[in-house]
Amino acid sequence: MVIMIKPGVQQDKIEHLRNWLEEKQLIVREYQGQEQCVLGLIGDTVSIDVDMLRSLDIVESVADMRDPFKASNRALHPDDTIIQTMGGKGPSIGGGNFGLIAGPCSVESREQVLFVAEEVKKAGANFFRGGAFKPRTSPYDFQGLGEEGLDLLMEVKRTTGLPIVTELMDIRNLEFFDEVDVIQVGARNTQNYDLLRELGKVKNTILLKRGLAGTIKELLMSAEYIMASGNENVILCERGIRTYESDYARNTLDLSAVPILKKLTHLPVIVDPSHATGRAELVPAMSAAVAAAGADGIMIEVHNDPAKALCDGPQSLTPEEFRETAAKIFKIREAIM
Repeated sequence: MVIMIKPGVQQDKIEHLRNWLEEKQLIVREYQGQEQCVLGLIGDTVSIDVDMLRSLDIVESVADMRDPFKASNRALHPDDTIIQTMGGKGPSIGGGNFGLIAGPCSVESREQVLFVAEEVKKAGANFFRGGAFKPRTSPYDFQGLGEEGLDLLMEVKRTTGLPIVTELMDIRNLEFFDEVDVIQVGARNTQNYDLLRELGKVKNTILLKRGLAGTIKELLMSAEYIMASGNENVILCERGIRTYESDYARNTLDLSAVPILKKLTHLPVIVDPSHATGRAELVPAMSAAVAAAGADGIMIEVHNDPAKALCDGPQSLTPEEFRETAAKIFKIREAIM
């Protein structure tokens, strides 16, 4: 349920209404927009007398929020959420702020990550991504450097000033992620609800990827687990879904998810064309399409020597290819803004 408060109402009257609603065992989320206040009610609202609410002199309107996702719903939060990183000192995503996230699939060495980080920063990237813990289909593939990889990412952060994006696979490793700016939840963990609940208790921004065969509603409900536990700094990521096409692309990039999500939710929406296509030659074209679709950011895999990469080399751009792709992205954004 969404309660629209009339413009100009004194805060003490809003607090009085909020306290009364909370006594009904409801979670009340208050959003102060540019023009008026909105109260979103989460929980069993059957016992609430809607006609009585509408009759209050401070209430403009009351509407039923039928979608199962509440905290992430744009009906509750009409303006775009802006995610600020590094305590407000780093780049932001959402509300017109664009995030260009780039880096290798996995951290392989100090020389590798420092070189790639400097190159992508010069090309315009404002976030650095790299995997320290890697989810792999085969147990015999490279699984990442673990804690050593996290240490190398922190060195990248200190050297370049770029905020770090890296994936958390296991709740048991959460204690090592205190200084990670954006914790990524991969496609395999999108519905790991125990993990999502724990991430709702931390201060880090969470980048939540869509599941391999997940629907848009399932993605939003996963975000709801994080937000309901207290962490509202969530970025949604479309990374391609599994369809019957497997010969010419790794997954099928669902670009329609961008405008759909932008309509349904106030959370920032980014796209990962590298995992969506699985082929480096497709990434530049899909990145251009993502920028044109109005996404809040793009995440691209970049490796100094893709042919020798320990993970996902075929979908990784070289630094030079990334530079060319980034230039096109910025031109498209300039044209559509």
